[in-house]
Amino acid sequence: MAKEAIRDFSGKILGWVETSPNGDKVLRDFPGRILGKYIRSRNETTDFYGRVVAKGDALMTLLR
Repeated sequence: MAKEAIRDFSGKILGWVETSPNGDKVLRDFPGRILGKYIRSRNETTDFYGRVVAKGDALMTLLR
């Protein structure tokens, strides 16, 4: 699983995106709490509660 830091303009880490080999992604905030998931097979982005928030990869919209 690949882990990539998401940074703001000043370089501060806001969160992490973990990408699995099958293309699924998990967005975590800085402390490590899951904010949402992108399921590639369904092409859907879900929030923490499992509700579909978008079609396609829209994980960055969940990072505040």
